[in-house]
Amino acid sequence: MNAAADIELTVTEIQRFCMHDGPGVRTTVFLKGCPLRCAWCHNPETQSADRQLLFYGKKCIGCGACSVCPNGAHVFGENHLIDREKCTVCGRCAAVCPASALQISGYRMSVSRIADEAEKDRAFYGKDGGVTVSGGEPFFQPRGLIALLRECRKRGLGTAVDTCGYFDPSYLPDAVPLTDLFLFDIKDTDPDRHKKYTGADPGLITKNLYAADRLGARIRLRCILVNGVNTDEAHYARVAEIAASLHNCDGVDVLPYHAYAGTKATFLGLPDNGRKEWIPDDDTVERARLVMNGKA
Repeated sequence: MNAAADIELTVTEIQRFCMHDGPGVRTTVFLKGCPLRCAWCHNPETQSADRQLLFYGKKCIGCGACSVCPNGAHVFGENHLIDREKCTVCGRCAAVCPASALQISGYRMSVSRIADEAEKDRAFYGKDGGVTVSGGEPFFQPRGLIALLRECRKRGLGTAVDTCGYFDPSYLPDAVPLTDLFLFDIKDTDPDRHKKYTGADPGLITKNLYAADRLGARIRLRCILVNGVNTDEAHYARVAEIAASLHNCDGVDVLPYHAYAGTKATFLGLPDNGRKEWIPDDDTVERARLVMNGKA
């Protein structure tokens, strides 16, 4: 086995038979770690690069097996509670939980092992399917990402990268030739709103988008739609302008905000931050889709 295939990545999950992470049937590899802190993040467990303990309270059967915790982080009373300050994410509780109420988010996998998992789905990929690397932000682990893309290419597996665009541009020359499709997020085209809701200026993202395009990357833009935040005609029109200015853009996907991630945050011991008022209605989504794709 070559050294590159032995490089490890921190993975949160590998999902099979995905239909919305690129063309055809996909195996999506979710990596841990992201430089942005989007208020609407749909995968809060991928933000931190560190291992985290997920607690699914509704699954808990109250057996007390998790008392194996050496730090006494599990507290039993009327409800099963976790003292997160005592938890070191050693994983002992998750290993003995019979109901899978406790799970570790973030485990190390070698590039070759990830590719082996993807190979199991090869029969379903057909002409267009393959592996999508998502997150978090795949370029948060750049060396491992490029090694994984190279290994997939070596095995004849299709590749896609779902990126927020906020990363060191020096990795693009290596990544572009190994990637069949970039799913490139545009969170917002208003700089002040972007900074407010993601914590970062969009300048680097735009720079990387155009740099990838100049290198010949095939790109599909992905735009989260958050009602009352970026649901305005100026934003839609600017996305359409960006799409039209790219040489290799396949189009624009509009992704409506959903509030499910708020529940996911509670599994990490964080407050439920799902906001139903941010969910756009169907007419708003359709309007954005038409304008962004230059059809209105």
